[in-house]
Amino acid sequence: MTLSPFHLAFPVDSLESARAFFTGVLGCPEGRSAPRWVDFDFFGHQLSAHLARHDAGASPVNPVDGDKVPVRHFGLVLPWDEWGQLAEKLDSAGVTFVIPPKVRFKGKPGEQATMFIQGPGDNVLEFKSFRETARMFST
Repeated sequence: MTLSPFHLAFPVDSLESARAFFTGVLGCPEGRSAPRWVDFDFFGHQLSAHLARHDAGASPVNPVDGDKVPVRHFGLVLPWDEWGQLAEKLDSAGVTFVIPPKVRFKGKPGEQATMFIQGPGDNVLEFKSFRETARMFST
């Protein structure tokens, strides 16, 4: 199956901080923009950061393999080596990890490397990689 690029629109409280994070930290080229939104090329996918009011309140978390995973998050599955390179890049850039790089479900179907970072506008991003991509949906 050929994967199509996805599109995701999400709220931010500052387009400047979104630009600094996505282009500066992650290296995502900027696409179209207007006074209240900006698109980014997120590893071949389209992200749209839209200015929106922030709703104050704690973000819920769920337990996953010993971590408190933020319920509201989005991310990307990368090849194993690319995931490792990104983890090193983010660590070197001083990015704050919500959940530091780690391997979860070791030795089990669905073994995966994962890391969560804080993005602009209280958005959390997860980058993960599967030791065996074909087992991504294994139970």
